[in-house]
Formats: sequence, structure tokens, C-alpha cells
Amino acid sequence: MELEKMDGLVLGSILCKLGSKNASIFACVSSICKFHACDDGLWRVFCREDLDLLLPCDPNGNSCSSFKVAYEMWRESFRSYPLELVKRCKKNWDGIKNWAADHFPEVLPTLQNGASELEIRDLEEKLGLELPEPTRVLYRLCNGQSTQPTEMFTNIHYSLGIIGGYSFYNHTVNVHWLPLDLVIAETNRCRIMHDDSDFIVLKCIVVACSSNVEKFFLLSCTNGMLYVGTKNFMANGEMIPCVPKELIRMDSGGGDMTQQDGLLLWFEEHVRSCLSGKVNVQTKDDDRGINLFPQLPPLCSNVITHGVQVCASAIYIPERSKEDKHMFSYSIRMRLLPDGCTLDSRQFNSCQLSSRHWIIRCDETVIADFSGEAVIGKYPLLSVDKREFVYESCVPLFSTNGSVEGSFTFVPGRLTNPEGRSFEVKVGCFSLTVPDYIF
Repeated sequence: MELEKMDGLVLGSILCKLGSKNASIFACVSSICKFHACDDGLWRVFCREDLDLLLPCDPNGNSCSSFKVAYEMWRESFRSYPLELVKRCKKNWDGIKNWAADHFPEVLPTLQNGASELEIRDLEEKLGLELPEPTRVLYRLCNGQSTQPTEMFTNIHYSLGIIGGYSFYNHTVNVHWLPLDLVIAETNRCRIMHDDSDFIVLKCIVVACSSNVEKFFLLSCTNGMLYVGTKNFMANGEMIPCVPKELIRMDSGGGDMTQQDGLLLWFEEHVRSCLSGKVNVQTKDDDRGINLFPQLPPLCSNVITHGVQVCASAIYIPERSKEDKHMFSYSIRMRLLPDGCTLDSRQFNSCQLSSRHWIIRCDETVIADFSGEAVIGKYPLLSVDKREFVYESCVPLFSTNGSVEGSFTFVPGRLTNPEGRSFEVKVGCFSLTVPDYIF
């Protein structure tokens, strides 16, 4: 056979292009073919290209004796799913885990091993539905988190939600990805409350919720859309889409394109936000968690005036919104740069806020233009050796689009002992917009 006489490197290159299935067939031709087709360097390539697998390990992360063994274990475990879909889902779980290892390692122990096919079928039988294929693969790779508090689950870690959250005034949200047993429990609980709503018609399941069980994310097993409950969810089951409808694809159409449901699209966007730095981990009151307020432009404004830096951004709050009234929360971060405050050719090592001025627009119309003392009842003192001052507040709109801009008035030194004239610090315009992806 001519192939058997080829140089090993050339033959290896050909086998790489043939793919894993044809390489396995080639191994059956002769002992020489088997020798080349079983080369672990070849299967390292297949693992990387087909599964985005860089180390020889099984689906639960356990080490394997070779890349070939690892590949066979993955293919056996996911034999009923398109390889491209498995790779795509795995890439996202790997992305969030690698990001967490660098920025939020305490969340990693909460992520459970993948669910089995038996566990998924058990859920489907108990709830009387069939999960979309992408959601099945996501759960096969990771069965949610082991931190969500319910009557059944008492190991509570409020800030360790892998989706994250926000806090303003007395409202705190931190969203956890539910494991299958809690998907069943929370779905049944919602079914009792909403026996005649879209929740039932669309065969929704609860896949994620906040640690205070106030914010629910619900996946429809009929149309593949991911929804979030509004302020009226408990009363009448009102919910709104979390991802662009046109991106949902529940039928591969017999071509090369795999299915993509709302949960996969939503998770991908969240992973992108974490990896890009759009969202980050924040410490507040000695508690660390993923902070969903945008940290990067254009969703976050960043202005420096006289050495005072102010960053501002807002997020949509679906669980406090309803069809005709939309709630947004905004976050303000201010700090004095290392060179201090520069005013009238003088430098000051500290300055203190005395008042605020806000201009709020709904669409293009100014609906509020007001001034007032302090911010949330505080007069923050900024100095070169102090951490930034952060506060959150909220604003309602009767539209899905608006903006906020304004300024703060500071005095150099302290309010009780001013060292110069007062000055204004600009707050750059930031948007109040219901986004395509809601978290």
C-alpha cells in the first residue's frame, strides 16, 4: 500500500486533514497504519480542533493516559450530540472557569460536575418536557452551582452567583445557575403560581435565579427563548426576552449549523463580558461578587475634571420593571488621582463633595433637571491615599431609552475647612437603555 511507504510526518499531516473518524478507519488497514493512526500527537490535534481540549482529561476534568483515550471518552459521553455544539458549549464553560481562576477563584468550588443523561431524562420526565439540545449539552458539562438557597438547600453563599448581580439601596441581587434538582423544584413552585400563564404555555423551566429568589430566568422548551421575570412575574407571570429573538435557532435545518437556544446565547454573552472586562469582581461590605454594572465605554462614561475622576454606568433592573415602567440602577465611582486636585494653579491632596446636579432624559426629552445636597445622604471626602468612593442609585423611565448626565460640586480640602473655591466635576452622559441581552 502506497500510504504505508510515506514519510511519517507526511502521513501524519494527511491523517490530520482526514479527521478523527477516518483516522480510526485507517488504523484498521494494517499494523503500520495503526501505528501512525494511534500516534498521540495526532490525537492531540483532534482534541484541540474538535473539542478545544488542550490537556488529556475526561469530561469531569480527570486526567487520562493519553489524548486518544481522552478523545474516545469525550466522544462516548457526547455521542448523541453534534461535535461542534459540544465544542462551543465547552469553550464557554472553560472561558468562565479560566476567568474565575484569575479573578474570582472562590466561585470555582460551587460549579458542579456535569449531569448525566439519566439525570437529564429524569428532569424531562418529572416536568413533562424536552430540553433544547444546547441546554442539554451545557448541563452535561456543568450541572449548575451548589450555592443556591431554598428550603431544600441550606449551604448559602449569597455573592457567589456565576452570573453576578448588583445592589442599590436595600435591593441586592446575585444570580446563581441552578443545578437540575433545583430546576425541578423552582419550576414546580412557579407552576403552582402560574397555572394559566405563558410560563405554562411555553413550557418554561427556571434555570437561574437570585439568592433572594426574587429574580428568575426562565427557558422556554418550545421556542428556545430565555426570559426574565418582571415586577409582575409573581402576580401574573409577566416576563420579557433576554436575548435577540432572531438569533434563536431551534432547528439545524439539516445543514452544518447547530442549534442555539436562549440559554447558550445568554451564557456566551456573559462570558464575553467577563473576558473583555466589561464586568468585573467587586468587593462591597467585605463581600466579593461579580458586579454587572458596565466598566467599559461606551456603556460607561469616564471624565476627569481638576484631577477628580468620575465613572458612571447603568443597568436595567427587570425584576423592578413592568410593561409601562422601566427601572434602571446606576453606579457612580469617583476618586482623586495620585497628583491630587488641581485648581487655580494650586494642588490639593483632598476635596469633598457638597452637592449634585442631574439632567435625566426619556428618549430625547428632558424629564428632570434638579440639584441637591450630597449623594445618597453622604458627603464623600476624596484624597490621594484613599480608595474610590462608589455608590448606586436608581431612576424609573416610562420608555426603554434615556440618559443621565450632570455634575458634582466639590470644595478643596473639607467642607468644614475649605482651602479654596468650590468647583464643578462633570459626570459624562451614560445611557439608560433596555439592552439586547438582559442579566
